[in-house]
Amino acid sequence: MKDHLLSYLAQLSSSKRTILILIAIIVWTAWFTLLGGKDAFSYMSEYWQIAVTMVLGSAIAGGTSLGGGAVAFPIFTKILHIPPQDAKIFSLAIQSVGMSAASLAIYFTGIQVEWQVIRWGSLGGFLGIFLGYGLLAPILPPDIIKISFTVMLTSFAITLLVLNREARYPYLTIPTWTIREQSIVLLAGLLGGIMSGLAGNGIDICIFSVMVLLFRFCEKVATPTSVILMAINAVVGFGLQVFVFQDFTDPVRSYWLAAIPVVVVGAPVGAMFCNLLPRETIANILIVLIFIEVITSLILIPLRPIALCSSLIVLVIFSYLNYWMYRNPLTPKILEAKSQP
Repeated sequence: MKDHLLSYLAQLSSSKRTILILIAIIVWTAWFTLLGGKDAFSYMSEYWQIAVTMVLGSAIAGGTSLGGGAVAFPIFTKILHIPPQDAKIFSLAIQSVGMSAASLAIYFTGIQVEWQVIRWGSLGGFLGIFLGYGLLAPILPPDIIKISFTVMLTSFAITLLVLNREARYPYLTIPTWTIREQSIVLLAGLLGGIMSGLAGNGIDICIFSVMVLLFRFCEKVATPTSVILMAINAVVGFGLQVFVFQDFTDPVRSYWLAAIPVVVVGAPVGAMFCNLLPRETIANILIVLIFIEVITSLILIPLRPIALCSSLIVLVIFSYLNYWMYRNPLTPKILEAKSQP
């Protein structure tokens, strides 16, 4: 493991390392200046468990389309005894910083993304996160939201596992961009935004699944694209928390301030490492993280009859959608060998 880590670090050019350092220094300087030295270090010392948790959580968030919830949520709720609602609010708030830092690193280091998907997915995400956070979250029980989100991830992981057992030559850019593709991405962004409002993240994995299963994108392009989308969605969600619904409470604010210095390093580094990995490795890491999410959810969430019924419905719906996308890719077969990562 140590040799692999050193190998990946060696592959980062000096210019990329400089960009990562500059992003961190700028945010650290702003954080330290606005809080003042005494308060800045008091947040770090008092809530050091939050900062330590987000070391791995932010790296996963920046390097995959799943976000850091697979690590952070079980630790926050089970070990640190943070209420699930506060954990969800914290998730959107900290992603507005960490994922934004990762997005800057992706942009300035020239990592390839699909900007058309980002534009149209963001439009749907704007409306979706408002609907999810403002209208649906107050009326849906948290355990149903969490287990349904986990089941949705499970159906995608199984489909991705089957897809990667086949020899394929995925796209690095979308070959056609018509009203059909625009509408699909817009709807996927809407659904993903609703998920983000309910669970704290979701637009990233939703857009990622459409790109990989339906458009047959390479995971090395779909992942940073989904990271930028989640950053935009998280900034919008954070704005809703602070200025519209005003539920960015003092405890969550304290967690957020303690984690900022960590995530502005972890998320960009995660994005850089992801870009160095083969696409098959990225897919395998994502599948493993999803199954960790499944195991922790089954342990932590009380499986009430209504939760079981709702999860079964979600499993059927998303399994059908994922299977349909897997069996009916929109990309022309003749172009499927266009690019090999």
